[in-house]
Amino acid sequence: MSMGKRLGAEFFGTFWLVFGGCGSAIFAAAYPDLGIGFAGVALAFGLTVVTMAYAVGHISGGHFNPAVTLGLCAGGRFPAKDVVPYWIAQVIGGLVAGAVLYLIASGKPGFEAVAGFASNGYGDHSPSAVWENGSLVKTGYSLQACIIAEFVLTAFFLIVINGTTHKLAPTGFAPLAIGLTLTLIHLISIPITNTSVNPARSTAVAVFQGTWAIQQLWMFWVIPLIGGAVGGLIYRHLLDSRES
Repeated sequence: MSMGKRLGAEFFGTFWLVFGGCGSAIFAAAYPDLGIGFAGVALAFGLTVVTMAYAVGHISGGHFNPAVTLGLCAGGRFPAKDVVPYWIAQVIGGLVAGAVLYLIASGKPGFEAVAGFASNGYGDHSPSAVWENGSLVKTGYSLQACIIAEFVLTAFFLIVINGTTHKLAPTGFAPLAIGLTLTLIHLISIPITNTSVNPARSTAVAVFQGTWAIQQLWMFWVIPLIGGAVGGLIYRHLLDSRES
């Protein structure tokens, strides 16, 4: 498959992940009386991965996430020379989705992206922080707690991805397992960081939130990338079948 088609698949896959996952958080999570809540947002993120993995996974591998690309590279499943091009396509796809979400959300009177815009955060901007009338009443999960959560969850995400896409694994079920894993990850960590495990997803909305989300974005690049690489290495050296 040509690199152009592979990058296009990553662009559209990441667009759909951000549009569907973050869109559900922005528009539907707290909709009066009929809000889908944390569980609904978690499921939405999982469904975006399942649907696009089946749709374009055969073209690009269905990464849609810089941490997944790095983790697959660390696991010996993806060439290092293609990592940066994939990252660029993923970030651009996410940013375009963020722009579309912004255009839709800004069509409602009173919308302010600075209120959050499904951005990831820690400390004073962890989803568990309590603000009243612009004043912080109770801080959320600490930076240390958020680092641990993002690292562990991203590492296990890559262990699942490497395992379910192994040639000895049952064929055809990897997208379901990966999507359900992402759903589980969100069920665990939405209250902690609003769940990143994906630097492209974090960047896509932080740019439009524009203030604290940009300042805290470094963590949602550094830790998922480290966690992804560690997860790939764990699978490669401790779990991978020597028959592969």
